[in-house]
Amino acid sequence: MTLDRRSFLGLGAVALAGALAPPLQAAADPYARWRGRIVVNALGSLGNPNIRDPDADTSGIAESKRKRLSIDARELDDLRASGLTAVNCTLGHVAGPGDPFERTISEIALYDRLLQDRPDIVCKVLRAADIGKAHAGRKVGLIYGFQNTTMLGDKLERVDMFADLGVRVIQLTYNPANAVGDGAMAKDNRGLTPFGREVVARLNDNRIMVDLSHSGEKTCLEAAGLSRQPISINHTGCRALVDLPRNKTDAELKLVADKGGFVGIYFMPFLNPKGMVTADDVVAHVEHAVKVCGEDAVGIGTDGSVTQVDDLDAYRAVLAREIEERRKAGISAAGEGPHTLPFAVDLRGASQFFELAARLEKRGHSQSRIEKILGGNFLRYANTVWQ
Repeated sequence: MTLDRRSFLGLGAVALAGALAPPLQAAADPYARWRGRIVVNALGSLGNPNIRDPDADTSGIAESKRKRLSIDARELDDLRASGLTAVNCTLGHVAGPGDPFERTISEIALYDRLLQDRPDIVCKVLRAADIGKAHAGRKVGLIYGFQNTTMLGDKLERVDMFADLGVRVIQLTYNPANAVGDGAMAKDNRGLTPFGREVVARLNDNRIMVDLSHSGEKTCLEAAGLSRQPISINHTGCRALVDLPRNKTDAELKLVADKGGFVGIYFMPFLNPKGMVTADDVVAHVEHAVKVCGEDAVGIGTDGSVTQVDDLDAYRAVLAREIEERRKAGISAAGEGPHTLPFAVDLRGASQFFELAARLEKRGHSQSRIEKILGGNFLRYANTVWQ
């Protein structure tokens, strides 16, 4: 895509499916046994981060510029090589100026147009079965998701409208507090508001996934207990390993899993106390989540793209500006900074999902468990919510 990764927010959080996976490689291919499996990124982004528009906002804070979405040759090759089957892509208002409702409607239209422009590559995911269809048809499944509820304003009926427009995942909060509840960086940990409890019920009525990523602990526990359907934490880490607000406590992880939900582990700096994440950190958090939640509830939500950044030195300079803008806007999280990277340096690019699978196998995890982590568990969860 010609989109930039909008730092940790994402106009460019599009979903593409690994139904584009290439034919099985020769025996010399170290990942041959994992190719052809269903791989679902519960929160990810598309775009070629090596192509930057000098006039574009990269922080996600300024009002987004309306540009038609496209997929470039590098990204397409990487997607085909990655095996990605579907991804929950962030669209809509997360933070910043402009009317949240209008901005969200505009971005939904952009993704709808991409579906019209490239029906040979992408398809819209409305039900769990659509992920399987994307895989079988060698297309890309786009799951429309929000990372905030600011676009609802005070109107519950907007949940119905967004469901009709194909939105299938709605995260209740970003890092600060909003009208629905407290986010991970809100100091008071007040939990859901009365309006927030109504929103959870309305999301259940529309069979939209309730995502508790970025939420405060009390907000998460209350929503998981209140929801009539299983809920998810699509991109997080384990606070028992690294004590940062963006990671979830064992109590949160266990309650979500006990109620049939889903937990996706990200590749973000919050997995390491120094913010320099490696593949070993990702594996450690996946293993802890499996220990707490069981092997049927854990997957991946990288919060990143498939195409890797080639020039890390140049990217660090851009990232430093993005982090400063996020801090000024009050939306940054403890553990992110100009010295951190929003991905694991040794677990990125087109091989990231297969490399994770290979590392888990070396740690003694069974093939069936690894297949669940790659995508099977998200598919199970989707079957319980999307009907």
